[in-house]
Amino acid sequence: MKNPLGIIASFLSVAVLSVGLMAQPAGAARYDSAIQQKVTQELQDKKEFRGVQSSVEDGIVTLSGTVDLYQQKLDAAKKVRKTKDVQGVRNLIEVAGPSIADQQLEQKLADKLYYERVGYYDNAFNYFTLTVKDGVVTVGGETYNDVGRDTALGEIQRTPGVKDVVNHIKVSPTSLFDDELRVRAAQAIYRDSALGKYAIDPARPIRIIVHNGNISLYGTVDSAMDKQIAGMRVSSVPGAFSVKNNLVIEGQSNTGM
Repeated sequence: MKNPLGIIASFLSVAVLSVGLMAQPAGAARYDSAIQQKVTQELQDKKEFRGVQSSVEDGIVTLSGTVDLYQQKLDAAKKVRKTKDVQGVRNLIEVAGPSIADQQLEQKLADKLYYERVGYYDNAFNYFTLTVKDGVVTVGGETYNDVGRDTALGEIQRTPGVKDVVNHIKVSPTSLFDDELRVRAAQAIYRDSALGKYAIDPARPIRIIVHNGNISLYGTVDSAMDKQIAGMRVSSVPGAFSVKNNLVIEGQSNTGM
């Protein structure tokens, strides 16, 4: 004969488990509701986020709606991600803003990047490429450090008309050996009487990219002779493993800066 007390205990265990499972969805709903209230308040506190809506499921916040600038789309997600109890953010916000022709937007961004970090030591050691398709900006190239990359991205993300950004910028590896090569290459170029003129306009220097001992030159020069001289001077720099002369002659097609 079975133990009556054992049967009763088993029944109570099943009943408690069933009640717990039934209560879980309600508890999770209350949890999401509390997050929803906090997120809504965070967004309403900033006028640039007034066009943004949010929904919450299992702690994951989905953002939708519109903002004027791509940077605001990033900022909204960043702000919500910092909200207490938020487990993740799905960013579906669209950038409304003005619609600018791709060619016009690309030229505007190129002008901005030309003057990015003018006056700083690393300006001549940063190089960028740009393409724009339907407002989506793809930016590449290589920078001396994270600051150069982040500053360039910030300029792009805050520009009206930019709908999205695809980042392919590389950051040069930290290397004392590469740093020495940068200095030697810069001296070899700008101490030459024919090339010194490219140091006059700080926005358009000959860009010197050094990656693990390999030197690449980018930018625009006035003539084929200047390009040839620059390549020869850098090729004579002690310690360089290789030199790629990617300089473009004025008037030729060039998507980099």
